[in-house]
Amino acid sequence: MTITNQQVAAHPFLRGLYRDDYYPDHVLDLGKAILLRLCERIEAERPADLPALYLLTGAATEEFNALEAEFEAADSEIETVAREEIGGDFWFVANAYGFTDADAEELISGRNW
Repeated sequence: MTITNQQVAAHPFLRGLYRDDYYPDHVLDLGKAILLRLCERIEAERPADLPALYLLTGAATEEFNALEAEFEAADSEIETVAREEIGGDFWFVANAYGFTDADAEELISGRNW
């Protein structure tokens, strides 16, 4: 599915992490794919309210939880800088789709990182 939201399509997901050699690009590519799948699901399912959005972001957060093993295998981890960048991109997605009252912490409340 092609992302139709132009703001999202042009957004450089995880940009700050790609600039840091501590985070391997091949793992960041997997994280970026998670965020793009989240956007595709939002466009396909069109959540009507915040609880519906939180279900979608919760599923994407679980995918990031599983990705932690990939980071560790590459001698990296999802630490403070990465948490902030990933969380910021979740918040960006919510806002880009009109959920301006979304709680940034609730978007990623199921995180293990």
